[in-house]
Amino acid sequence: MLFVLPLLALTLSNIKAVSATFHAPAIKLSYGTFSGSYSDEYNISYYRKIPYVAPPVGENRWRAPQPPHHIQYGTYDTDQSFPLCPQGSNGTGSEDCLYLGIYSRPWKEGAKRPVVVEIHGGAYSAGLASFNIPPFGYPTLNASVQNDFIFVYPAYRLNVFGFLPGKEIKQAKDTCLNIGLLDQQAALRWVYENIEQFGGDPRNVSIWGQSAGGGSVLAQTIANGGKTTPKLFSRALASSPYWVKQYKYDDPEAEWIFTSLVNLTGCAGAADSIACMRALDTQTIYNASMQIPLYRPWYTSTNTWSPVVDGDFLQTHLSTAVSERKLNAELVWGMYNTHEGEGFVPTQLLNMTGGPMNSSEAGFDYWLRGYLPRFSAAELDQVKKLYPAVGTTETMTYNATDQRAGLIYRDTVLACSGYWVASAAPKGWQGEYTIPPALHGSEQVYWNHWPTNNETEVERYLGIAGAFSSFLQTGDPNAHKLTNPSVPGVPPLSKDLLWTMDPNGFHQRPIKQLKERCKFWHELALKVPE
Repeated sequence: MLFVLPLLALTLSNIKAVSATFHAPAIKLSYGTFSGSYSDEYNISYYRKIPYVAPPVGENRWRAPQPPHHIQYGTYDTDQSFPLCPQGSNGTGSEDCLYLGIYSRPWKEGAKRPVVVEIHGGAYSAGLASFNIPPFGYPTLNASVQNDFIFVYPAYRLNVFGFLPGKEIKQAKDTCLNIGLLDQQAALRWVYENIEQFGGDPRNVSIWGQSAGGGSVLAQTIANGGKTTPKLFSRALASSPYWVKQYKYDDPEAEWIFTSLVNLTGCAGAADSIACMRALDTQTIYNASMQIPLYRPWYTSTNTWSPVVDGDFLQTHLSTAVSERKLNAELVWGMYNTHEGEGFVPTQLLNMTGGPMNSSEAGFDYWLRGYLPRFSAAELDQVKKLYPAVGTTETMTYNATDQRAGLIYRDTVLACSGYWVASAAPKGWQGEYTIPPALHGSEQVYWNHWPTNNETEVERYLGIAGAFSSFLQTGDPNAHKLTNPSVPGVPPLSKDLLWTMDPNGFHQRPIKQLKERCKFWHELALKVPE
């Protein structure tokens, strides 16, 4: 099995001799015809830019995704990039950003391959779906010729344009909450209706994402009370799912965001504040939104722009959906990184001095009270007992304040959410990436970006990308295992085992502390709130 990469390399070296037999044909859909392209260097057919809904501009700002415009003149050239959705310090990008890209191994007439819809991360405020060649995820597809699936990358509305909360948004007749998530679902519906024309199987779809992309995967998994119709996917892979504190759409924290935006845009005195803000240009809206604090990791919210419980798309909190086992996916795999929470806690926790928040026990208490403002004193004491000043997890020993706080943040935001959903699914798996530095996003070097560490760290690459690829192809991370039989595969959660990867290799470890801590957070989830 370890000879997969050399064999694949040999295949790729001979591509140019046979590339004339490969092509990416123009695909005719109900609203237009779209040209494709082929890369003989990477042996993939691709369509980099396809509009999947109408541009969300003008009256479509904060409106549910609308059907795509008809392509009136000739064939649409898909071999081009598309703009970022507005983001960054100055709002770089365009609201006309709702496109998706597709790639796969060479297009084949009559093929019906599994499909992977990958949702990008970026804290629900940044990120891109437009790819160059080689595209995102290419190391996963390239891990083995056994697996042959189609990748779809959709853009979705971000920050103030995708996640503006508030009861006025809920009550207006032509606006919606969680617009960014609705965009993602629109892309999934587009896949259901159109992917067969690109050689994909609309009834064999996985969704995958990292960070906010992973949080989006969980959101789609519990969407519509777990009864989304038609059935848009059956497998879900959530890598470090960024499941930030999830408020109801009209909680004081959410209402404060909406009111702040109305005031900052000068629309407070308007008869219809939403109509007033729709009439403003993109930059004015974005500049106003940037005056609202974005990251507040130790106050009442961990992220200003993020999903809310709206009663429609997200009908309940995640913890409730998990308890009721209302899921759209039968197979769920959760992943997290050992030290990733440490990058989200304040740097003051590293020092003994510097105000009330510091590395002392009193400084830690100050942070904890701010991070969990709805917890009683007794509940905060429970947290401190569960996460003592000197402690351990399945894979680490810690004795520093920032590590202690980081572990709490990791579990509440990045680890337990995926573990809950994987545990509630008919079949689930849980993994932990612990290769130093094991920070947020560290693991992507093995599965998302090319060139990767596939030549210098072959077994790690085959173990990680191979397991992901096998899951996305078959629904079983071990079905097309690429490492030697002696290397532990991914155990099912039903055995209370955690799959870990560290500098010494892959392991199966009993889940004890994570299970206990996630049970605690589940019991108090509505006070976090999650």
